[in-house]
Order: sequence, then C-alpha cells, then structure tokens
Amino acid sequence: MDMMSVRPALSGKTYFIRTFGCQMNLHDSERVAGLLDACGCLEAADPAGADIVIFMTCCVREAADQRLYGQCNSCKSLPAPPSGTRVVAVGGCIAQRDGEGLLTNVDNVNVIFGTHAIAHVGELIAQAFEDGGRHVSIAEDETLAAVSMPWHRETVYHAWVPIMTGCNNFCSYCIVPYVRGREKSRPFEEVIDEVSALVRSGVREVTLLGQNVNSYGRDRYGAPRFAELLRKVGETGIERIRFTSSHPKDLLPETIDAMAETPAVMPHLHLAVQSGSTRILKEMNRRYTREDYLDLVRRVRDRIPGIALTTDIIVGFPGETEEDFEETLSLAREVGYAQAFTFIYSRREGTPAAAIVDPTPHEVIQERFDRLVKVIEDTAYEFNQGELHATVPVLVEGASKKNTRVLQGKSPKNQTVHAPIPEGLHIEDLIGKIVDVRVDTARTWYLSGTVTGDPR
Repeated sequence: MDMMSVRPALSGKTYFIRTFGCQMNLHDSERVAGLLDACGCLEAADPAGADIVIFMTCCVREAADQRLYGQCNSCKSLPAPPSGTRVVAVGGCIAQRDGEGLLTNVDNVNVIFGTHAIAHVGELIAQAFEDGGRHVSIAEDETLAAVSMPWHRETVYHAWVPIMTGCNNFCSYCIVPYVRGREKSRPFEEVIDEVSALVRSGVREVTLLGQNVNSYGRDRYGAPRFAELLRKVGETGIERIRFTSSHPKDLLPETIDAMAETPAVMPHLHLAVQSGSTRILKEMNRRYTREDYLDLVRRVRDRIPGIALTTDIIVGFPGETEEDFEETLSLAREVGYAQAFTFIYSRREGTPAAAIVDPTPHEVIQERFDRLVKVIEDTAYEFNQGELHATVPVLVEGASKKNTRVLQGKSPKNQTVHAPIPEGLHIEDLIGKIVDVRVDTARTWYLSGTVTGDPR
C-alpha cells in the first residue's frame, strides 16, 4: 500500500497518541503524529474522540507491560468514535520486543509496529480500517527511516533531534540493545542541515538524542565525532543545545572541551552512574569504576565550573549489599547531583541480570530507595542555592499548572523556574521567549523570582 492509497483511507480520521518512556519515544511519537497529519488526520483531545488510538511503549520498566494492557483494555469501553470504527495501535519497544505475541495479551489491538517500522504506520492503520484485520510489522532494517518522516512537534521553540539509534553497550540489566538494535549514526551533514532548518523555523533549543551520544559517528566514520558535532550545531545559530544520554565510559576530553567552548551548549550534563559500587558496576557491565566516574566528574567541573550534573541510579540490582548501597549514597553526596532519576531494579527477561538470583527482601530495597531519595533531595536543594539572588535567563514553557498567573520555564542548568507574569503581558505572548528572572527563592525542585527587563 503506498502513500497515494493511504491518504484517502485515513483522511478526516481523528487520532490520539499516548507515549510512555524515554525522549526517543517522545520523538518517535512526534514523527508518527506528523505522518498522520500528512495523511489528512486530525488530532483528538482524548481516546474517546479518536478513530485511531496509538500507544508508544517503553519496555525498560516491568510495570510498563501491565500499564499497556490496562490502557488497551480501557479502549473497549469507550463510546464509538467519529468514524464508527476504532483502530488501536501499539508502537515502540514493547511492540518491537513482543511482536505478534502482543496479540494474545491484548485482543483489541489491530496494529503492532516496532521501533524500526514507524515509517509504515500509515499503511498498517489504513489496512486495518479496510479489512478489519490485524497487522504487524517489526522489520529490523529501517533504523533511520523515522528521522526523515514528517514531524508534528509538540512545541514551536524546542525540538528533539535524533543523531543515532540503537546501542552497543549491553549493560546487563538493560533490554534496549535487543529492541532498538545496534548503534547507527545519522550522517553528520544531515544533522547539521536539520538543526539549521529548525533555527530558520524559529526553534530556540534542540536536544540531541541517542542511547549513547558520546559514541556518535563511530559506526559510520570509524571514530566518534560527537565533540565535532556539538561545535558545528553551535554554529547554526541555535540558542540552546542539550543532549542525552551520555555514557561515562565514552565521554572524551574533546567533548568536555566542546561543551565548555560552545556557548549554546547548556551547562548541564546527564551522566548516568547507575551505582556507586565498583563491584556492582562490573556486574552491570558498565565498564568504569567508581574512581573513573569521580575522576570524570572532577574533569568536567574543572572545565565547566557550576555545571548541573544529573544522573540515573538503580537501587536493588541483584546481589547489591548494604555496603554496595552505602557506596552509592556516598557517591551521590560527593558529586552533589542537581537532580537524579532513581529506580528500583526491574527484572527484564532476556537480559543477563535476569538470571541472577537475589534473596534481598523488597522492604529492604524500598528502604534503601527512600534513603537515596532523601540524599538526592538534599543535594538538589544545595545545588539550587547557587542560583539564589542571581539573574537567570529562562526559556518560558507555559503557565504554572498550580497558578495561571505564574509563568514556568527552564534555566540553562535545566532548573524549573517560576515567576509572576509581568503586568500587561499574557502567557501566550511569553511561550518560547526568554525572560530574565531574578531568583529570590531556591527550593529542592524549583527556583522562583521576578521577571526583569523585556522578553526576547
């Protein structure tokens, strides 16, 4: 089925996309929405008003499967959609991993498309409308097709820009390399051209995406070119550059230099540590030690004083002892993270760690998790005091959910900032603009203050 026959089949249909998981999934969702827009579809506000309901899934966490089954089942009780027929589609990592197996777990799903098959989602959905059948595509070969699809961006001022897909690292707890495949980098010039086009369309901030951006280019050019890419993206005129994820074992000195010397690169680095215990890091196949990581942090801070460091930490990896966990706590205190994503270990079938038997009671793991959260709250609060009484440029995202007279946005260090909307201005005038905020309150999760000067 080609685009010519897909468009009439989908034209005028309404769609709703729910996204679980990582930024790569958010970007994939924007591409799927763009494709449906190009087929003449219209976005619905909720699943009840949608002819097409799509779940973009993530299989990193165990509970994700149950949530997906619950969400799919809830579609059965929805009122009939505008067209009279509803097609339910599942994309993303669970779709890639389970393929047709999903059909047995959820009996009302019509379309399953893997992470490599999102370019075909239009024709799969069109076929489901035409024949009422169930269509599955989890081909392994179309890895970079998604990035050339049309694009329905959630915001006009920020864009996700994938620079690579897949991962070669095989951390022992992680399912990603199995469902997203091996690392494949996009051509250097293609990324630069995309960012240049985004700048022309009014985008002010880009986030470069990859499971491990530090090894960008190794597969395509024989050596990593991420440092060079950062500098070139900085020359496009984009005002803010962020990137994720960054594996500590691959963060090269030249990348730290590029971050320090490229004004548009924000002073924020997400550097996932996962554990502070060298023994556990070895079990995780992370390929660095506690000392390597702390040395890296020192080198980053020498070049970029005041940088915000954020991280991911897993509590309860199989076999983790109280001593191992204490090492994680002490590392978190020593680094002084600005923020951290903390997870209780989630067993994923098919990964090496799933074979390790662990007798540690859940209550013990939960209690450790709570202690870690407390340390992160302390370090985040401490870090934010550094901005007290300073004036920070804030990219405005919208009004605060709690108070519509207060704007909310992000500082260069990715802190959430609140400030009253200045007299005579509306939030619509400010979204996507940068305002200077003089900070008079610094809390664990946000900064707040007063707007000074004019928006720009």
